[in-house]
Amino acid sequence: MRIAIAFLLLASPAAAWEFSASPICTLTDTSAAGDITVTYDPAMTEYAVTVTLPEGQWPSDLTFGMAFANDRPLSIQTDRHVISPDGRSITVKDRGFGNVLNGLEFNTRAYAMLGDTTVGFDLTDIGPAITAFRNCPAANLA
Repeated sequence: MRIAIAFLLLASPAAAWEFSASPICTLTDTSAAGDITVTYDPAMTEYAVTVTLPEGQWPSDLTFGMAFANDRPLSIQTDRHVISPDGRSITVKDRGFGNVLNGLEFNTRAYAMLGDTTVGFDLTDIGPAITAFRNCPAANLA
């Protein structure tokens, strides 16, 4: 059984943070734990972070949190989150995202938490993608 699991892990594509400037500034990572997408729409001057579960649903809870761990640990919370109709995705929008961007850039792990559900993301290879996101040609990102 362990050998089968090892082969499955080795056969899985390596996840890597990706950046796209079109149609809006987008930073994404896909892993077995879930997907995370950070966007900035210069037309609306609005940032968003969406975390999607590979299966199951986010619980309904009043407070969504993100925690960043390693060199510059940080925890943030909000009650301004929206769960998608299918319950798999949670989105938070705001006009300022400095704490989120700093948490992603200067740490090695990020955790999205709602109720008893926590999804972790590896940040060790985010460097080039977060730099491109911050320098997105669509706007001056903070």
